[in-house]
Amino acid sequence: MPFAETASGRLHYQVCDIVAPWVREPQTMVFHHGVAASLDIWAGWLPVLASRYRLVRFDMRGYGQSVVPPEDFRWSFDQLVDDTLAVADAAGAAQFHLVGESIGGTAAIAAVLREPQRVLSLTLSNAAARGGLISNVKGWGEIVASGGQREWARQMMAWRFFPDGLDPAVHAWYLALHERCSMDASLGLADLLLATDFTDRLGAIRVPTLLLSPDSSPFIPLEIMVRLRTQIADAELQVFAHAKHGLPLSHGARCARVVRDFLARRAH
Repeated sequence: MPFAETASGRLHYQVCDIVAPWVREPQTMVFHHGVAASLDIWAGWLPVLASRYRLVRFDMRGYGQSVVPPEDFRWSFDQLVDDTLAVADAAGAAQFHLVGESIGGTAAIAAVLREPQRVLSLTLSNAAARGGLISNVKGWGEIVASGGQREWARQMMAWRFFPDGLDPAVHAWYLALHERCSMDASLGLADLLLATDFTDRLGAIRVPTLLLSPDSSPFIPLEIMVRLRTQIADAELQVFAHAKHGLPLSHGARCARVVRDFLARRAH
């Protein structure tokens, strides 16, 4: 099991490298998930992209097989960028396409703003640059206090998916992730996101950018993604019908096809 070592703990990552032999100098794609998830939410993307790209997925700090920080850990986007770059370095990727969902998308914005020479393209799924615009996050602590983590997990799943949005086995797997994830990490990241605003810096993003938006996210209304499209110079927006905040899992293969076609047009 490969790990990227950092000064404050190690990060679990996986590399899928089965690029077709006729692809010369294959590029790498790095995936950053959001709260209460793991690298496995990208499973549906792999069959679509693996013949063309080296695919690097990692468990965000606090989740999966990566280090779980202590309760008093000081979360910052600089730390999340450091983590992303540590994984890319461990995987041997000097440059890479960066895909982020939810707060992983906000971390991807922070990464391209800080290290623009390393990011070849940016894909943001159900993500925001300004935490103050996001709905249904401030009350997470109250949900946990009144109903426990299991109630928070149940509510999160309802916010992520329509009742018919996932295969029952996938739903049970993801619900279990929520029920056993670090609540300290989840609440710390929520506070970080709500206090963040990259809006004034979005004009500095010059790489091809793809925005993937569900039509019904209870966290990131479609209007936020539409506004993001106007704030990033070289951005395109794709909207998915009958989708909530769990878009990268519920519509994984469809999202991957959009990314593949976008990069074929714009980034090569």
